[in-house]
Amino acid sequence: MNYGADVIVIGAGVTGAAAARELTAYDLRVLVLESGEDVCSGTSKANSAIVHAGFDAKTGSKKAQFNVAGSRRMRELVTELDVAYRPNGALVLGFAEEDRARVQELYDRGIANGLAPEEMEILSGEEARSIEPALSDEVTCALHAKTSAIVCPFELTAALAENAAHNGAQFKFLSRVTGIRREEDGYSVECADGSVYRARCVVNAAGVYADEIHNMISDNKLSITARRGDYLLMDKEAGGLVSCTIFELPGTYGKGVLVTPTVHGNLLAGPTAVDTQDKEETATDAISLDEVGKRAAHNVKNLPLKQVITSFSGLRAHEAGGDFIIGECADAPGFYDAAGIESPGLSAAPAIGVFLAEQIAGKLGAAKNPAFDGKRKGIPHVAHLSDEERAALIKEDPAYARIVCRCETVTEGEIREAIRRTPGARSMDGIKRRVRAGMGRCQAGFCTPRVMEILSEELGIPMEEVCKNLPGSELLVKGGAV
Repeated sequence: MNYGADVIVIGAGVTGAAAARELTAYDLRVLVLESGEDVCSGTSKANSAIVHAGFDAKTGSKKAQFNVAGSRRMRELVTELDVAYRPNGALVLGFAEEDRARVQELYDRGIANGLAPEEMEILSGEEARSIEPALSDEVTCALHAKTSAIVCPFELTAALAENAAHNGAQFKFLSRVTGIRREEDGYSVECADGSVYRARCVVNAAGVYADEIHNMISDNKLSITARRGDYLLMDKEAGGLVSCTIFELPGTYGKGVLVTPTVHGNLLAGPTAVDTQDKEETATDAISLDEVGKRAAHNVKNLPLKQVITSFSGLRAHEAGGDFIIGECADAPGFYDAAGIESPGLSAAPAIGVFLAEQIAGKLGAAKNPAFDGKRKGIPHVAHLSDEERAALIKEDPAYARIVCRCETVTEGEIREAIRRTPGARSMDGIKRRVRAGMGRCQAGFCTPRVMEILSEELGIPMEEVCKNLPGSELLVKGGAV
């Protein structure tokens, strides 16, 4: 049989992109199938953007194993890929005397999970407020996790995908997988458009749909529930209220509502945790957003909720067993799961990618790729350049002098490069996630028409075909605006 690839990766979120990138470090042909129009179209586009230290997950679980390893690998990876990252630390707050035992339990768990004693400390309420003066006066104790960090999940996912493509991986978008069949020495994967692809191995990184993909090929069924979380994003004027990520003590449904700065200078609060049977249900609601505000304000004083510029919702893939499902499926040799990847999935992704690539390369007897280049240079962000760097860039390409998004100071040059990269932006959301055009205070109220024009020009399509994201989300119709 003629196989089009050695490995098919299903899903181009952060886990799938990390797996694809690490697989290209071996002499393997890699194909990524993504149901969306772009990378980072599912869970990876709407999360807390936290690189967790590794104290929370149950000792001995895959969550703990891959969280600690992934967090450490992330420190090198962001440099290799030129991705925004800040080691800002985290505080987990206790509000009552009985909470001290729970904070101590988290510390002990962190040590058991592999963190060094110097990477954490237990603080009194006064000590915690000396680090973060905006903390509630009711805080009695806190765990200080010094190695917690924040990252840009959009940029990280795009960077992993770009580097994978640079090293030979192919990406096919709008390719929703509808069937998988065992073949001699491999698998055939069918997509909704009728395409069929064959490979020797398959990686299932399909997010909230990973159970459906797994259950197509295995008798050992998985069950994933989409767990919706609502967030509030505040203006950059609020970004300096706290420097650390502020957590509540974890509860049944996760780590609770947090307050954190972002690497781009905003302030983020959330998420809620509401289980839903609809794996596409990402609409926010007033009750949940009000809950976010109240719980966040309990942890941090004077939270500037009047400076909220947008709200959004994301879905986490909660597997019924409560842990990551990672590795070769017992009754489907060559089929590898990366399923149930909820928090701390972003933190764990770099280590999951390495693990899966090593497993698959070993199974297929693949040698290291001598031409592998693990470096990637990010899109230059004019707003962050020195005067000298900006002048040199504009001299090379005057498009970098033309500002399109005033709120975030995003130029035409940045937008065009985001489209021209491989894989590049093909929608308004793709532009937004790569260079932040439309992410600012006016939420694309000013820049939308010009961004649409640039997409139209670069893609060679009429303005009426420019989409917010998937086909069907066109912003214009013939004869006028919708």
